[in-house]
Amino acid sequence: MAGISDREKAFENKFAHDQDLKFKAVARRNKLVGLWAAGLLGKADAEAYAKEVVVADFEEAGDEDVFRKLRGDFDAGGVSVSDQDIRTKMIDLLTEAVAQIEQQ
Repeated sequence: MAGISDREKAFENKFAHDQDLKFKAVARRNKLVGLWAAGLLGKADAEAYAKEVVVADFEEAGDEDVFRKLRGDFDAGGVSVSDQDIRTKMIDLLTEAVAQIEQQ
C-alpha cells in the first residue's frame, strides 16, 4: 500500500512541476512577444509594453487574449502584420522560451 501512495505522490509532484514549467514558459513567451511587438510599434519603453502583454494573458484561458491585444495594438498603431505572422511568432517564441527555461 505504501508503494501505491509513494507512486501517487510522485505523479502529483511531477504534474505540479510540469504545470509550473508551463506557466513560466508561457509567461516568458508573452514577454518575448511583447518585446517583439514593442519594436514593431516603436514603443519607447519596450519592457513596460511587454508587461502589458503578460498581464493581458490573465483575461482568459488560452492564447486568444494575448493575440487580441497584439492584433488591436498593431491595428491601432498602423502596423501591418498578418494574423498568421502573429500566431507563428507566438509559437516560435514559445519554443525559445522553453529552451531558455531549460538552460536555467
